[in-house]
This record gives sequence, structure tokens and C-alpha cells, in this order.
Amino acid sequence: MSIEARLQELGIALPEVSPPLASYVPVMVQGDLAFVSGQLPFIDGEVVTGTLGKDVDLDKAIAAARACGLMILAQLRHEIGSLDRVERIVKLGGFVACTPDFTDQHKVVNGASDLMAEVFGDMGRHARAAVGVPSLPVGAAVEVDAVIAIGPR
Repeated sequence: MSIEARLQELGIALPEVSPPLASYVPVMVQGDLAFVSGQLPFIDGEVVTGTLGKDVDLDKAIAAARACGLMILAQLRHEIGSLDRVERIVKLGGFVACTPDFTDQHKVVNGASDLMAEVFGDMGRHARAAVGVPSLPVGAAVEVDAVIAIGPR
């Protein structure tokens, strides 16, 4: 089954791509790797903002990380034409705005990781980092970037 068909089967609609907020490109393809810049969590057209351990609960943050994953896929599809070109999700980097005593960053970033496994199966299993930070652009609660292996057109 193609990845595009898998998305339909799962009832997953990718969001409209978000333009960059600064001086960078959303996706850079080099050889057989696509480097997807950090994506913010858009839910219902709004960025999920706040700080874990202060004013954002774990469930909301997991949903925000999933939204970051959806935007990664949307940006990638926009750049390469079809998600059927994906050969493997190589690595995700997750950044969680949190208080110093918050220690569940790994659970938050599972929102994006689980999405990749849901969509791509074993090809969606990846290496990962989940890091707590004091703040993110525009006050976002979560940001996720990716390295993805792609095949020819």
C-alpha cells in the first residue's frame, strides 16, 4: 500500500504547509536525505504555546508533538512531491519548552514518533533526541525536526 493511501486509510489529512518564520528553508534535500527544519505545533490553525510543568499538560503536549509530525510530513510532501518516496524516517529531534523539573520530554516527543510508526510502519522507526529547553520560537510548547531518507522520483 502506498503511503498516500495509508494516510487516507488512517483518516489523516496533512495541514497546509507553514512558511518559514525566519531565514531558512523548510526542507533541504541533499542526495538521498531530506532535512526538515523544526516544525511548530499547529492545531486548528493556531500554534500550541506554553510551558510543560507550568501551563501545558502532558496530553496536550503529546498532541502538539503529533501536530509537529504532521507538519513535517506536509513540508516533506510539498518539497518532494509524494510521501511514497520515503524510504525511512532516520531521526527526529524533539524540543520541549519546560520547567527545569519537568522530566517527561521523551513522553511528549512520542507524539511525533508514534505518528511516524503509524504511517510508515517499520520504516517509521527512527533514532531520536528529546530535549527540554527554556523557550521556543513564538512561545511554542514543542518543536520537532527530522532527517528522512528518500528514494528517486
